[in-house]
Amino acid sequence: MPSTDPATSARMRAQRRRDTAPELGLRRELHRRGVRYYVDRAPMKGIRRRADLVFPRRKVAVYVDGCFWHSCPKHATFPKNNAQWWADKLAGNVTRDRDTDARLIESGWTVVRIWEHEDPIEAADRVQEALGTVELP
Repeated sequence: MPSTDPATSARMRAQRRRDTAPELGLRRELHRRGVRYYVDRAPMKGIRRRADLVFPRRKVAVYVDGCFWHSCPKHATFPKNNAQWWADKLAGNVTRDRDTDARLIESGWTVVRIWEHEDPIEAADRVQEALGTVELP
């Protein structure tokens, strides 16, 4: 990582890898509905990338993606300091996400990608739809 000022370094260190507010909101809503899941788990052997929620019997992997880190089409921002490094880093994240999706889909999994800004109730509806456990209007 390029050298950064101490405040930026502290902010980046404080970023949570799991149990973020959007992820907890989705988990609470699914749990309230009686839906059970595994947290922060590799969906299948041979893929070291971990999903936020995993439903192994139904072969559904759920990722709650941060707008900054995964280049949300609505909310993506790009730092001005070390701009090229950040552009490469964020593009690499998106490329890895697409590769993960392709590998899982090729192995018969359903992948649900949820942006951090999405409403937890709507996100939970999407997860249940992928699980086939609810009929939505």
